[in-house]
Amino acid sequence: MLRKVSQASFATIAVSLLAACATPPANPPSTSIDPPQAERVMTLTASGVQNYSCEFDAQHQLGWVFKSPLATLYDASGQATVRHGAGPSWEMEDGSRIVGHVLAQRPSETRASIPQLLLETHSTAGSGPLSAVRYVQRLHTVGGLAPTAPCSTEHQAGSSPYLADYVFYR
Repeated sequence: MLRKVSQASFATIAVSLLAACATPPANPPSTSIDPPQAERVMTLTASGVQNYSCEFDAQHQLGWVFKSPLATLYDASGQATVRHGAGPSWEMEDGSRIVGHVLAQRPSETRASIPQLLLETHSTAGSGPLSAVRYVQRLHTVGGLAPTAPCSTEHQAGSSPYLADYVFYR
């Protein structure tokens, strides 16, 4: 009798395991950050900081709040080509400039790093290469999260170094 119960329990467990394998995961897949119907213009590597400010939240607790990026983007030969700053904005020496807003994000592939993003251009300036850009992807992010040390004074500034690849599309 004990043997039949064990076989029945084994069968129940096996069926449960097979059902679990067929059930989709509880977490939905990451949001796509691929631009719709776009052509790649250039890929640049950024080195810079993410700037934070110590501010009160709704519960009147101090905490780090993201303010702006500050980075230099380099081409494959190591030449500095684009400045990245608040807005978020990207600007070249020729005066071409774009300002974007976030459309989608997904977690970084690197632990304890800022998310990867898809941004859409909402304003342009100049007539250089950036003036034709419609989308920007921030990929392969490393670092950039708010400082780990707690902040103690309102408006205290903090920053965190980061690296990322930026892909520009028209």
